[in-house]
Amino acid sequence: MSGLVKDNVFGSSGTVAAAAGGLSWDTAVVTGSTVTVEAANGYFINTTSNACTITLPSSAEAGDQIILIDYARTWGDNAITIDSNGLNFQGDSDAYTVDYDTEGQSINLVYADSTQGWIPTSDIANAFDHDPPPTQKGIFAFGDAADSPYTSNLSNLVNSSGVVASDGTGVGTARYGVAGVSYGTDKAIFAYGNTGSVSSLSNLVNNSGVVASDTSGVGTARHSLGASSYGNDKAIFAYGTTGSDSSLSNLVSNSGVVASDTSGVGTARRYLGGVGYGGDKGIFAYGLTSGAVSMSNLVSNVGVIASDVTGVGITKSRGASCSYGGDKAIFGYGRNAADALISITNLVSNAGVIAADVSGVGTARRNLSACGYGGDKGIFGYGLASGSSSLTNLVNSSGVVASDTSGVGTARSQLGAAGFSSSA
Repeated sequence: MSGLVKDNVFGSSGTVAAAAGGLSWDTAVVTGSTVTVEAANGYFINTTSNACTITLPSSAEAGDQIILIDYARTWGDNAITIDSNGLNFQGDSDAYTVDYDTEGQSINLVYADSTQGWIPTSDIANAFDHDPPPTQKGIFAFGDAADSPYTSNLSNLVNSSGVVASDGTGVGTARYGVAGVSYGTDKAIFAYGNTGSVSSLSNLVNNSGVVASDTSGVGTARHSLGASSYGNDKAIFAYGTTGSDSSLSNLVSNSGVVASDTSGVGTARRYLGGVGYGGDKGIFAYGLTSGAVSMSNLVSNVGVIASDVTGVGITKSRGASCSYGGDKAIFGYGRNAADALISITNLVSNAGVIAADVSGVGTARRNLSACGYGGDKGIFGYGLASGSSSLTNLVNSSGVVASDTSGVGTARSQLGAAGFSSSA
């Protein structure tokens, strides 16, 4: 073939059907980490050395076509990411991340209209990973505003650059020992806690960071539990204490509805952390039983908690956890088995494997919280050191914790945190 494919429409026979018009092939194999492509062209994408982000045209007309081919059969090792550049991709906005990671794949993209945008069609398996957009902002809320119980319903927003705002007016029943988590790709929920007695109340947070009034509690009332995302757009609350340690869990739908109790799996404990990893799974780790532990429990992409995994790193409790790097996580700070405050961290790979201890950065403290921001970064905030604190520590996209940032807002501990908003 000469390098010109006539109106490259894949036929059911697996051959290329010729028609009027034409589609030219770029004979220079793409090897870079980025490339901007044009309609009516085909491209060979070689990801042997690195992944590649492919930016589609910013404007298109019905019938415009682009073909992408895995030149060296390496997309399974280094995927391509498609940036639809302001246009829709199969009916969704370009806030979503579109990855193709199938070895030997080819993709035939045809533009339909402003509603559906680019539609992938191909006679080769068209298995793309359409991940929801990462949250760009965060929120810290509720907590104990003094060293002795003084319940709070204050909140502090975190912008997409990791800057914490001053106190927002409190909404909902003041309490501490709550957990917070993202759901529905761009919203958040705080639930459970201690108002002076254990609670199962919840409060939804919309994608503008506005905390809603109380929703009647579902499931067993408890506090000092963990929460994690799973399945791209859902969440799970688990563990905690009712006065006695629990391993119960409660799923949260992508509409923010909390389900009734699921029988506990793993060692019942309190003061643990929970966080999503790998794009669609979660992990609970560390915590306190009769003493601090270092065990973990993975959560599948359908919200099923697995049995205990032997811990990695020192035993600790009362720390916090957040995501970073898009698909990884970090546990940090807390109190060790000797009741000493620590700032040690442990990274979690995108396969859910916890790494060995990393020397702590920033002020050692306990009963703090953490959340993601900026799409691929995280922030630890607040907690108890010599007294209540409002200090924060940013986590970059490689999981490196920064030194202390001066606190903003009311110092407090045993609060919750969660990401929200897909818009910066």
